[in-house]
Amino acid sequence: MDTRERFVAVMTGQPADRVPFMKVFGGAKAIKPHWDEEFPGIAEQIDDLLQFEGPHRGWDRTPVNMDPSQLDPVEVIEDTDERVVHRRGDGTVEMIQKGGDYNRHDIDWPIKSMDDWDRYKKKHMQADDPARFPENWTEYVEEYRDRDYPLQLTHRGVYGFCRNRMGDENLAYAFYDAPDLVHDMMDSYTDMTIELWEKQAADVEFDLIECWEDMAFNSGSLISPATFREFMTPNYRKIAEWGKAHGIEIVLVDSDGYIEDLTEQMLEGGVTAMYPYEVQAGCDVARVRERFPTMGCIGGLDKQVMAQGTDVIDREMERARELIELGRFIPGPDHFVLSDVSFEGYRYFMEQLREAVLTTTPGHD
Repeated sequence: MDTRERFVAVMTGQPADRVPFMKVFGGAKAIKPHWDEEFPGIAEQIDDLLQFEGPHRGWDRTPVNMDPSQLDPVEVIEDTDERVVHRRGDGTVEMIQKGGDYNRHDIDWPIKSMDDWDRYKKKHMQADDPARFPENWTEYVEEYRDRDYPLQLTHRGVYGFCRNRMGDENLAYAFYDAPDLVHDMMDSYTDMTIELWEKQAADVEFDLIECWEDMAFNSGSLISPATFREFMTPNYRKIAEWGKAHGIEIVLVDSDGYIEDLTEQMLEGGVTAMYPYEVQAGCDVARVRERFPTMGCIGGLDKQVMAQGTDVIDREMERARELIELGRFIPGPDHFVLSDVSFEGYRYFMEQLREAVLTTTPGHD
């Protein structure tokens, strides 16, 4: 089996010789800046050195623009030694601190009313914008035809799209004060996305749909189950039904925070896999697999052990083996690492994880 076949088999509960060894977080050549100071040039070598399977996170995505298009030039509002503030091309204002691990956040958003959304939608949400596809799309199509890794169709999130145009607090009020606005934003973005998927699926065979949400914190979902079912479930069912009609069995959702209870609503909507099940937020993949045996899980390993020594890492690897044996699970760190992790700690974690992956038989339905 190749990486693509293993990924699909494991995530759908089918027999596989082993699970794929995937980076899960960080993207291609991802490093912390201080690793390059200690090992100059490590970014160019890290993926080959650690023998990650599959590009990007282990599965890849197309270069088709699934975000708003026809953007205005970026406007720099403030630039000091400590931070830069700029207005992005769709009107979102972003602050970036010039140091630290959590160094960026949005401070103002373009959508505050239905009138704002009507203008935004007309200007930025055209699925037929030819600039959404790269000029060399046919070359990508040719590359994808013989690939041995999973490839996703991308959705920027039913909740996630709205929170990035309104902000979490404003969106929380809008569910009650302006429900028609939220419905139209969620529905319109999903409809535009599916239109773009149709164009891509006409040329390429895909393995999964990934939706980015980030809609939970360490106590659970940012919205109630009732709100999820009213606003989000119809769009997720639309996504899942489109996937099934095009032979795509995996609908994967990315959300940080405590997402165990949110898993129930996602399953109802047709989602088949979630990640990263952050340990520090209280998530436990073993418990998820027991509660929701048809839900695939990715990640689930505590990234913080990389800074705590080899004995602690070894214990986490034993847990990884046990989780692999439960089935429908691909192990990896539950997010990219923080600045307190040395390259040697990251390397040891990943080398031990690769050994666990290569020598543990995954469970299946």
